[in-house]
Amino acid sequence: MHREVITRRAQAITVAGIIGRVAIRTRAVKKEPVDKPKAVRKSGRPPRADALKLRARILQVATELFLEEGYGSTSIEAVAARAGVSKRTFYDRFDDKAALFTAVVHSIIEHIRPPAHVPLLAGASLPEILQRLAGLILRAALSPQALALHRLVTGESSRFPELALAVETEGRQSEATDLIAGLLAREQRNTKIDVEDQRFAADQFIYMVVTLPQRRALGFGVPMTAPELDAWAHKVVILFLEGYKGLRT
Repeated sequence: MHREVITRRAQAITVAGIIGRVAIRTRAVKKEPVDKPKAVRKSGRPPRADALKLRARILQVATELFLEEGYGSTSIEAVAARAGVSKRTFYDRFDDKAALFTAVVHSIIEHIRPPAHVPLLAGASLPEILQRLAGLILRAALSPQALALHRLVTGESSRFPELALAVETEGRQSEATDLIAGLLAREQRNTKIDVEDQRFAADQFIYMVVTLPQRRALGFGVPMTAPELDAWAHKVVILFLEGYKGLRT
């Protein structure tokens, strides 16, 4: 039972990679007074741009080590050494290894998420919208980083509960559930299904889409080809909508 819960939490990572809050980044343009020369930085912390690059390098190295060596075998010393930074520099940016792993999970989610301009709910009908959404979810769930992270969390979370906590914090599957439940409510307004049943149906859709293709990609069978994944998404949508129709009775 515990492993099943961890597996579902790990699946939430890939779903969140598709459906999650998209951060809106605004840039404030700062006008420099023309009569004041820029101060020359002589010492102290690096400029913000350099600091961000340094943090990104630490995250990249940490991601490689976590996914290659495992969480337990990856030390802060190893991350700092490969990134070419001191331990003091590392601790200026991350409190501990658990905080670093949480940042890595967040970074992976951002990497596998479609660009902000890609609409999530697009299509002329509910089946078409769901099939397209299923395709987006599958592409994220079956990406190499998502699969590697899934293996890591499933294999080591019993020894390191902080892994499951990071997934729970960063996965935000509830947002995916809310989005799909809202879609069902919007597209079928004449139904009398309450909110909890809509959320239940949304959760089942996510697991129906992801579970078997992901297991096969992880080695429990032969990985599906692209045409097989398209056919899978189509059949899942049909089966889901038929079951959802029965839920209304």
